[in-house]
Amino acid sequence: MNLPMHPDFSGRVAIVTGGAGVLCSEFCKALAACGAKVAILNRTLSRAEALADEIKAAGFEALAVQADVTDAGSVETAHEAVLSVYGPCDILINGAGGNDPSATSDDEYFSMETMLDPDKKSFFDLKSEAFSRVFSLNILGVVLPTQAFVRDMVERGSGCILNISSMNAFTPLTKIPAYSVAKSGVSNFTEWLAVHFAKSGIRCNAIAPGFFVGKQNYSLLFRPDGSPTERTKKILAATPMGRFGNVDELIGTMLFLCDERCSGFISGVVIPVDGGFQAFGGV
Repeated sequence: MNLPMHPDFSGRVAIVTGGAGVLCSEFCKALAACGAKVAILNRTLSRAEALADEIKAAGFEALAVQADVTDAGSVETAHEAVLSVYGPCDILINGAGGNDPSATSDDEYFSMETMLDPDKKSFFDLKSEAFSRVFSLNILGVVLPTQAFVRDMVERGSGCILNISSMNAFTPLTKIPAYSVAKSGVSNFTEWLAVHFAKSGIRCNAIAPGFFVGKQNYSLLFRPDGSPTERTKKILAATPMGRFGNVDELIGTMLFLCDERCSGFISGVVIPVDGGFQAFGGV
């Protein structure tokens, strides 16, 4: 793996929730390549196992662990499994998250026509259950792993928490209200954790990725024939660099924030990795 920097994480235990996902799988590979013992927590165990096998085949350490980050019992079971094999956590990356299509409206702007059409989904058709699923995955899915694994850190007086927020947290995007609200909560909670654990030797920061293409958002960005949707055209027009991000362009920021030698006095920040999206005013 061609890393932009190579901190020495030898002997460190890194936990990555949602570890087999598009973004976090690359985080796992990078952490392992830097010497960390990486525990890949994933709801679907087979995906975590496949990634762990790939990392071990490259000569590094990895452990696949099944975990539902919205269930306290499941998270604690995963915590005990990691403790029994690797020991206490040094780096926690809360990467599990995502949207739910049933919490997505069809229109960017309210339309009476959409509201009256039984085959379309307006804001008023979004169910509370859909919002709850998104909030649970993105917010509770950060709270529960933090409660489980950061206990290890406070007992030793050191550690790093890295949450994965989103540019939605800065500026809510149309059509995805639940996800935007949830990610703003992740950013706020990042700041809260940074203050709460500041006297305990534990730092907490977040990365806010801009637009990266993955399975969850592919249908919003591309038509079945692979051509860009109008939403993609708007995104790229509002991104000064004029393209989507590549997953490996998140690696440097992740390693920087996890290495106390590089970022030991940085805590409570949310760093956009967005191709200039946040800075662009539209003109």
